[in-house]
Amino acid sequence: MSTLPVLRAGLLAAALSAAVPAFATPQQGSGVAWDIVEGLTTEIGPRMAGSEAEARARDWGSAKLKALGFQNVRVEEFKTLAWKRGPESAKLTAPYAQPLAITALGFSVPTPKGGLKAPLVYFPTLDALEAAPEGSLKGKVAFIDHAMRAAQDGSGYGPYGNVRRQGPTIASRKGAAGVVIRSAGTDSHRNPHTGVTIFAKDVQPIPAGAVSNPDADLIARTAARAAAGGKPMAIDLTLEGKPFPDAPSGNVIADLPGRDPSLPIIVIACHLDSWDLGTGAIDDASGCAIVTAAALAAQQGGQALRTIRVLWSGNEEMGVGGGGGAAYARMHGSEPHAVAMESDFGADKVWAAKFNTAPENKPLVDKVKAALWPMGVVPHEGETEGGADVAAIIKAQDLAVIDLGQDGMHYFDLHHTPDDTLDKVDPAALQQNVDAWAAVLRVIANEPGVIGKAGAKSE
Repeated sequence: MSTLPVLRAGLLAAALSAAVPAFATPQQGSGVAWDIVEGLTTEIGPRMAGSEAEARARDWGSAKLKALGFQNVRVEEFKTLAWKRGPESAKLTAPYAQPLAITALGFSVPTPKGGLKAPLVYFPTLDALEAAPEGSLKGKVAFIDHAMRAAQDGSGYGPYGNVRRQGPTIASRKGAAGVVIRSAGTDSHRNPHTGVTIFAKDVQPIPAGAVSNPDADLIARTAARAAAGGKPMAIDLTLEGKPFPDAPSGNVIADLPGRDPSLPIIVIACHLDSWDLGTGAIDDASGCAIVTAAALAAQQGGQALRTIRVLWSGNEEMGVGGGGGAAYARMHGSEPHAVAMESDFGADKVWAAKFNTAPENKPLVDKVKAALWPMGVVPHEGETEGGADVAAIIKAQDLAVIDLGQDGMHYFDLHHTPDDTLDKVDPAALQQNVDAWAAVLRVIANEPGVIGKAGAKSE
């Protein structure tokens, strides 16, 4: 038998293999962190606050932490204000007919039965909306533009995110029947970004949604043409999501007891809930994976001096009044803590560290810096943030804070979108996070002296 057909077949197979894009084969990781983020996203998936899935996630997390050898594992339930998504759609109806990729914002109220058909008024910025005359938007839908730009430290999320957080309240005060915003995101995909909006107590909540960046560009171009031609814009909007008061949520808490139980503890946190459009891989299954694996890794040289507590917080995403972080502070505010840390910015590599510690803790901070230098993690000035899941306990006890800053250049491409899925997690970067966190914990959890926050009272 001739070998030519076999050779041709082999060459064809090689060519086909080379033609397959690299992303066609999902990255596979190993170790505790990968096991957690893979398991949580595969076995549970989206975990909206107050949902049955969030409850299953608490059970899953409790079982996982027990299996990993944590002690005092418990679920601490609390009631919260949450929100349920309903059917949603939108289309421009004038001057051109165009479908829009839209998602409702958390705490949006439903449009009227049959949808909201109304004039659409374009505002290039939040400031432009604030400058609109009172009552000028009665019976109309406001569209707020303002394109977010990527930043390594994610700092753009503050000002650009204000369009989502404050825009609907301002629109309501101007008399708007509804509001649509450009998504708070940095991608160019036709994926709208959800997220919560908080209506002020003195305003009437209105239907509120976000369109994808390409659709926001479309609306901006249409607005320019409409203005030039003297033609109005109009929208047909359906958003049926609604608030869900007294929803069940809860925190999962677990300890690695220290050798000296009299010393104030170290608490490291993430949040267990997620939005429903994706599977919550980067926001925030990765964070739970990182802090948990790091706590275990910090003990590999022997039991730490201080107790390390892991907090998988409930309802961070819609946590009006603080969510799981506030619930933790209420339930554990009498227990002495020393340091609080949080991971809630995806799974890209850690590159920066910030510290808020007492001046007398400089030798301790220097040890932490020395442990991080070999990993390319460098100290940065500026205020520490801590994070939503530890903010309440930090405030209650004036805790020392260490922030490990991750590379955020691509985080807001995925944030609160259907693209928040496991394939976006790089196993090597995930492990680098674990290594950086473990290096910090080995130092601070074995510090016998007082650890304090700058300007705070001593332990």
